[in-house]
Amino acid sequence: MFLFKKLLWIAIKFLIRLKFPKVPYISTADLAAWLKEDKAEKPLLLDARTPEEYAISHLQGAELIPANLEDLKLDPSKPIVVYCSIGYRSAVAARQLQAMGYEKTLNLEGSIFQWANEQRPVYKGEQVSDRVHPYNRFWGYLLDRDRK
Repeated sequence: MFLFKKLLWIAIKFLIRLKFPKVPYISTADLAAWLKEDKAEKPLLLDARTPEEYAISHLQGAELIPANLEDLKLDPSKPIVVYCSIGYRSAVAARQLQAMGYEKTLNLEGSIFQWANEQRPVYKGEQVSDRVHPYNRFWGYLLDRDRK
């Protein structure tokens, strides 16, 4: 079962990169290191999931992406990292943000599922949470059991 899940993750990441070849990615490990750096400019974290998913848990300091991206009024030089459950919805949003002039936009590869599976903290408000919204039964398979 473990091998199947690993192969499924590889296929999903490959297909997302294939569909969105111009969207740059950042790994969960690289984002975690970036967020720990004292001197580096921190990215704006945008959650591309639904309000219901966001309410269960999100990355610390992340903002729910507005339904209309035109409502975002940001400095175009600010780095942005977008995430969702596995990386597809965030790739769509990242591509749209790039088209709007936000050139320093990155997609979090593996998104919140991979982040949580690596035992990195997720938050419900300001409190650490041990749960992540599974999106649906199929995609929830990619989320470790202790996180559902």
